[in-house]
Amino acid sequence: MLFRHAYRGGVWIDLEHPTEDEVRRVTQEFSISERLEAELFSPSPSPLVAKDVDNTFLVLHFPTHGTADGEIRDQEIDFIVGNGFIITVRYEVIASLDRLQKLLETEQLISPHDIIATDVLLEILFAHLYTAVRDHTSHIASRLTHIERDMFSGLERTTVRAISNTSREFLHVEAALANQEEPLSRFLKALSAQGSFGASFGERSERILAERAQVARIVGTYRAVATELRETNASLLEARQNEIMKALTTITVLVLPLELIAFIFGMHALGTPLEQDPHAFWIILAIMLGTSGLMIASFARKHWLF
Repeated sequence: MLFRHAYRGGVWIDLEHPTEDEVRRVTQEFSISERLEAELFSPSPSPLVAKDVDNTFLVLHFPTHGTADGEIRDQEIDFIVGNGFIITVRYEVIASLDRLQKLLETEQLISPHDIIATDVLLEILFAHLYTAVRDHTSHIASRLTHIERDMFSGLERTTVRAISNTSREFLHVEAALANQEEPLSRFLKALSAQGSFGASFGERSERILAERAQVARIVGTYRAVATELRETNASLLEARQNEIMKALTTITVLVLPLELIAFIFGMHALGTPLEQDPHAFWIILAIMLGTSGLMIASFARKHWLF
């Protein structure tokens, strides 16, 4: 699928799931070298920056939701920027670019005579992409509130997996943004050296890099929050397990003397006390209850029970 947005001074070509014929037609129209053309036929596994005589090529991967719960996957976008044109190639639907297309079409209908320079459109393009990453991060972060509420409501065990999934998502987004830093900087420097844009492009480059850095800081902050929640949840689990072990130990200590009393009076040896007494059962039961009461009172005074 090919989307073409012409503006005064240039054109933006967006190729979605491109066929080889579409790629060749676009590269021939804008005189793209065969080396860069070959990179557009299939996805690239890692970020890439390349340059021919007049054009600069960039491959970036942006994180997005996967099909499974808690899954994060990367969406690749290839950029080729030359004198008066921007070409983007993607191999799946990317919602932020679709929204930008509709926005530009609407803007063109309302103000058909507005001038948009290529470097301005490039900044707008990256702003939409990083806004989408920020929204994606906020969506992940919204789970932290639910996790915190469940954690302090006695559901520490069920929140362990939720915290792990959320931390994993933040880690994936953080890694994707970190992998973009160096190639994006090289790409913008190559465009500045190319001389296609004016002196103001230096400021635009700084804003694009600042946009990425800001999103990376937000992700890092939320990841730190998730780490703190994990540690707090582990502490709550440990405290709860300690309470359980304390209760079990107390029950064991209470039961052992009663078992000893029952064993002594159940030996049926010669001379066993109360063996011939018709009220022996009730006497032994009273001894056991009295022993239990004394031990419970002693534990309570030492605050072992309450």
